[in-house]
Amino acid sequence: MRPRGGLAAQRVRHAWWMAAPMLVVLAAVGGWPLLRTIWFSVTDSDLSSLGDYAFIGLENYVGEYGLLASPDWWQAVGNTLLFTALSVALETLLGLGVALLLNQPSRLRTLLRAALLVPWAIPTVVSAKMWSWMLHDQFGIVNHHLLALGVIAVPLAWTADPQLSLFSVVLVDVWKATPYMALLILAALQMVPVDCYEAARVDGVPRWQVFRRITLPLIMPGLLVAMIFRTLDALRVFDLIYVMTSNSRDTQSMSVFVREQLIDFGLVGYGSAAATCLFFMIALLSIVAMGLLGKTVERAAR
Repeated sequence: MRPRGGLAAQRVRHAWWMAAPMLVVLAAVGGWPLLRTIWFSVTDSDLSSLGDYAFIGLENYVGEYGLLASPDWWQAVGNTLLFTALSVALETLLGLGVALLLNQPSRLRTLLRAALLVPWAIPTVVSAKMWSWMLHDQFGIVNHHLLALGVIAVPLAWTADPQLSLFSVVLVDVWKATPYMALLILAALQMVPVDCYEAARVDGVPRWQVFRRITLPLIMPGLLVAMIFRTLDALRVFDLIYVMTSNSRDTQSMSVFVREQLIDFGLVGYGSAAATCLFFMIALLSIVAMGLLGKTVERAAR
């Protein structure tokens, strides 16, 4: 009889062989461009002399004109972190509320779920352009209705005013991504055993206590997965911000900063350094988030 340890090792080897083609494809599609980007980040390469560049070490990172000394880079980092924090927090709260409503028995539940997908299904570029027109200070429908209701006295430049532009982008992102969060949370809600609710109903436990002590702990792993996905997606936001506000310093994200350096200025080395920093920031956050998720799942399984 084969020992258990030998059988487990054999299964692991088979799993690696099964995953090998996928890993090779990922290495070719993602690994090689990543290594090239990291290599360009330690050179003085630019578009005008792409084949003639020199190794300069960490000059693009910590040099006199490197990323760490660039106020534009740090503003892009701050904009990205603020955008991520606001959008993920609002999307989580609204998504949880919508998921709780959709989880209630109703004849219209299927229709409501389908309607909920519409904002998320619209391509981001289309959504951004549509909202840019709606938020236009002269002929936008948002200003038109706010003026008619007396909420504002003069038209507001939602995407041009430094005090409003970032929050306008956040609200559009919340409108688009909340359905995604709601569907993920709804999937977690439907995994909660009905027996738990029936026992709480028999004992006369108030609804708030049922949510706090039963629903929330049981859906926490799914909720964390949804938050992690949205956080990683928000950190690399590009199309929404670029379409609505272009290269404005007030809303420029790290991805938009990378695009500006690579395309507008032709600084391949400098732009690659910014892209490398963005990659390692997201990779580090992913590792921390996966560790936190693993501990949460273990705690929930006890």
